[in-house]
Amino acid sequence: MNNIEERIEKTTQKRIADIRAYADMLKISGNTYYVSNDGNDENDGLSPETAWKSLDKVSFAALCAGDGVLFKRGDLFRGTVKTRAGISYGAYGNGEKPRFYGWDKDLADPSLWEIADAEHSIWHCKEKILDVGTLVFDHGKAHSRKLIPSYADGKFVCRDDESRLFVMAEEMTRDLDLYWHYDERLTTTPSKNLSFPIPIVDDQSFGDLFLRSDRGNPALCFDSIEALTKRPMFLVGGNADVKIDNLCMKYIGHHAVCAGGHVKGLHVTNCEIGWIGGTIQHYFGTDPNYPQGSRGSVTRFGNAIEIYGGCEDYLVENCYIYQVYDAGITHQITTWGKEYSLSDIKYLNNVVEDCVYAIEYFLEMNEGDTTSIMKNILISKNILRRSGYGWGQQRHNVNTPALIKGWSYENRATDFLIEDNIFDRSAYRMLHLVAKEPESCPVMSKNIYVQHRGGMLGQYGANAKKEPPIMLFDDNIEQTVKEQFGDSEAQIYFLD
Repeated sequence: MNNIEERIEKTTQKRIADIRAYADMLKISGNTYYVSNDGNDENDGLSPETAWKSLDKVSFAALCAGDGVLFKRGDLFRGTVKTRAGISYGAYGNGEKPRFYGWDKDLADPSLWEIADAEHSIWHCKEKILDVGTLVFDHGKAHSRKLIPSYADGKFVCRDDESRLFVMAEEMTRDLDLYWHYDERLTTTPSKNLSFPIPIVDDQSFGDLFLRSDRGNPALCFDSIEALTKRPMFLVGGNADVKIDNLCMKYIGHHAVCAGGHVKGLHVTNCEIGWIGGTIQHYFGTDPNYPQGSRGSVTRFGNAIEIYGGCEDYLVENCYIYQVYDAGITHQITTWGKEYSLSDIKYLNNVVEDCVYAIEYFLEMNEGDTTSIMKNILISKNILRRSGYGWGQQRHNVNTPALIKGWSYENRATDFLIEDNIFDRSAYRMLHLVAKEPESCPVMSKNIYVQHRGGMLGQYGANAKKEPPIMLFDDNIEQTVKEQFGDSEAQIYFLD
């Protein structure tokens, strides 16, 4: 490890420790409700001694704007929280942040597993389960590779060669490979006026989980096996003024914080969010960003914190986000002829590591839309590291990672500033900052750029006439960053 690596690692670990130790300072103007593992849903919830117990109680309680729900530190909650407009969600007590895991139970129970194919060391989970993005063993010491076939002409076929039938035993070639099987319900109208049968994968699709475990019953090999299942953790939807503070969200196969429509006042602060995504979004196979797949192929979730749609006053600050299949933080929309405004967006002081995209944004304006816009965006003082180095890089579309990923859409924007961040390595582009017109590209200022010599810096500029070239992190990098990005006070470091 050279000097710059040591400095960034020390700075990063200090910030992570500060985030994990951050004090509870959430301001609540209305009633405060408490939730703990020792509580009871029959209680009134208005004191730690009369706390509620379950996330279902929180989701369906008669809360009013200005109320707050506080979860006991050190406790573990499983399931989904359906948020309400104007409600704050935070922590109370002493110890580690309250933890929120997606699936109902830890799978490290030997009685849950039976041998399905002894010759190939394939084990079957006896209990039906929602789609699993990956399995995480002993809290990150190991994880699975998810095998996902395509579905065409009424059968599962190999994604890399759709002329071959998918045979589980032949494809599960590595220890801890997983395969989730479900085809009980089909739909023939997936999207874009196409009609072909594909499995329905939703919150009612309970299928069969298979795991290759060369050392025997997986629950005897590991102390913990957490499944990233197809559930969001905090379902915001279009609710306004939702505040989420000082929580730890892990092992979630959908999005950790999921919002859409037009969202005002979503603030996610001081949280730890890790091991997110990987479940099947759909088998449409029509997304041009996934050219490796055709009809019946798979698009996968998910993002740690997402708004899909319009927004205003959107804040993600002082969060530690890691090991996400897709994006750590994102605002995005394909407009389909409607008008959207995405304004007053701030991503500040976060650490985002080992995601495919640390930060993703895009505004795809189509179907006649000419008025949508992103405005007043600030991405500042974040530490963004190792995009494409995490488990999400098991994806088929391997050439997409970026520390900030804007794709090559219209991305119409004003007052867009990216300043004083640390950009530390990407497996592909470091930065993908493209818009139709040059004035919509972000202003770059005082950032630190760290990459292997000969790696990619990325793309920056207008695409109205043609795509801007991919720039390399080579001996001309200082001149490139200053002239192409306009980042005259940039700091540049090579990792040799």
